[in-house]
Amino acid sequence: MTPKTKRNSIAALSLSAAALVALVAHEGYTDKAIIPVKGDVPTNGFGGTVNLDGTRVKMGDVTNPVAALQRSLGHIQKDEAGIKQCVNTELHQAEYDLMVDFAYQYGVKTLCSSEMVRQANARNYAASCAGYLRYKKVAGFDCSTPGNRRCPGVWTRSKERHDKCMAVQ
Repeated sequence: MTPKTKRNSIAALSLSAAALVALVAHEGYTDKAIIPVKGDVPTNGFGGTVNLDGTRVKMGDVTNPVAALQRSLGHIQKDEAGIKQCVNTELHQAEYDLMVDFAYQYGVKTLCSSEMVRQANARNYAASCAGYLRYKKVAGFDCSTPGNRRCPGVWTRSKERHDKCMAVQ
């Protein structure tokens, strides 16, 4: 996506196929429930924390790739509906995809109360991108700490979101 690409109404956007693939690749897949980083909750599939029946994933729960992808798509569809309630500006497809990716990891409530949404709604798009860099902690630990082996992926993902967002500004 080039900066010359126009922004679209939030109502006209949906998660792109490329972003879905990137999202599940970032999350990784596990058939058995795990604790992805110290201090986190159990997940399985593609980072899912809730089973298809609505119960929370607990240690010992298992899934398969098809069920995990169905669960992820359902989660994403709910997230998109929530995002469209709090974002009231036009976005590039890449900006929207990043918001959906963020909401999948942190939740729609966190996204909607974030600097990314506040600044985007004010049409301060570069400041919106900078907001991603604030998300670097897990259970109070700063994952941006040099040499960190506890949760380096959290910080890497935040920087990637920031960089992808800035690339379309």
